[in-house]
Amino acid sequence: MHRRGFTEQEVVRAIRTRPWTPTELGRLDCRLDLPYNDSWNGKHYATRQIRPVFVAEPTEIVVVTVSTYCF
Repeated sequence: MHRRGFTEQEVVRAIRTRPWTPTELGRLDCRLDLPYNDSWNGKHYATRQIRPVFVAEPTEIVVVTVSTYCF
């Protein structure tokens, strides 16, 4: 998680607070924009976006992957 630029708490926050959008293969995603104002790989970015892709099962949410974008 650290290497990809997100925390477990951010993923939980995104899933709990942001609208869910259907994606491929019956999965869902959502996006959470966070202030960043830092450098990533030598370039400065103002915003970091967390995008978990997950499946909502009857008794749990299974996170398949999480992407992080900076802009």
